[in-house]
Amino acid sequence: MSNRFSSLDVFRGATVALMILVNNPGSWAHIYPPLAHAPWHGATPTDLVFPFFLFAVGNAMAFVLPRFEGSPASAFWGKVGYRAFLIFSIGLLLNWFPFVRYDADGVLVAKTFDRLRLLGVLQRIALCYFLAAAAIRLLGDRGAAYASVATLLGYWGLCLALGSPGDPYSLEGWFGTSFDKSLLGEDHLYRGEGVPFDPEGLMSTLPAAVQVVIGYLVGRYIVRKGPQWEMLGNLFAFALLLIFAGFCWHLAFPINKKIWTSSYVLYTSGLAMATLGFTIWLIEFQGKAGAWCRFFHVFGRNPLFIFVLSGVVAKCYALFRIADTTSEGKPVIRGLGAWMYEHLFAPAFGPINGSLLYAVAHITVFWAVCHWLDRKKIYIRV
Repeated sequence: MSNRFSSLDVFRGATVALMILVNNPGSWAHIYPPLAHAPWHGATPTDLVFPFFLFAVGNAMAFVLPRFEGSPASAFWGKVGYRAFLIFSIGLLLNWFPFVRYDADGVLVAKTFDRLRLLGVLQRIALCYFLAAAAIRLLGDRGAAYASVATLLGYWGLCLALGSPGDPYSLEGWFGTSFDKSLLGEDHLYRGEGVPFDPEGLMSTLPAAVQVVIGYLVGRYIVRKGPQWEMLGNLFAFALLLIFAGFCWHLAFPINKKIWTSSYVLYTSGLAMATLGFTIWLIEFQGKAGAWCRFFHVFGRNPLFIFVLSGVVAKCYALFRIADTTSEGKPVIRGLGAWMYEHLFAPAFGPINGSLLYAVAHITVFWAVCHWLDRKKIYIRV
């Protein structure tokens, strides 16, 4: 396929742009409704972003892993292991950054390791990448596909067998949290749900790795068949099959991002396939690679770098504290980001629209950075 790298970059770039968009609202209390995650079961448009990126990681592997065919095992494991370690380490450092925090008295103190969250988005990407690459290397394409089916079924079985009887898919009843607590410790888990629970936990990483394998197999199929209508038709047909299978499985094993259920893997993989197929049709078959394509393309050239940069900028905002007042006239200390939202975006556009436009403004700034890097042909590979 002559423009396959462009199609992949556009698909991946759009996913990264959406990841930055949903992670940087002006106010978490005033999120634009489509950009909010589902409370528990179910999936909103925002819940598609992360699995789409894992699917794109698999697509990219379809162009890289074949280069290792016939090479020594040491070359493969050295490359894959080093890359997974590097991405995981960057994620861990991003959790730790900026290495200081304000205590109750408003004094900057060092952030210690004893309460550092060990997992996260980049850590999951690293683990899924390594597990998927290992399965493909050891089992081959067909074996990795069979192993993926076994993993999704086995994960369902573990949820039923080890979860709370009668409620194995709830926040309190899911079996993976006890595993994370025993292995990592409560102090190293995410607490955004009000209790120690990590949505990027170790057990739910297993079905998430299947998402990468599916992306890889789809990428291999596209490369092998080339830009043919048969390829595109089969891509859409299999996408519909996965979406339908995901919905059917949802009746027994609910679609849920936070515990990354097997039905969620099928449903989101099907939607990712359909979206990629539409992108290929638009760019390769119709030749409509206009401004929208160029906008997302630059995000796809430096995806991990710009995602990390967006996280660094957001964390730096919190270091700059500004004395302010609430709408009731009460004194309050705000971080720079919150201050910009309260004084620039919310007054002009309202709480919800202002929160959305705050995020859009950040996307625009990060696009400018990506565009400059692309013009200079600077591609920061990890």
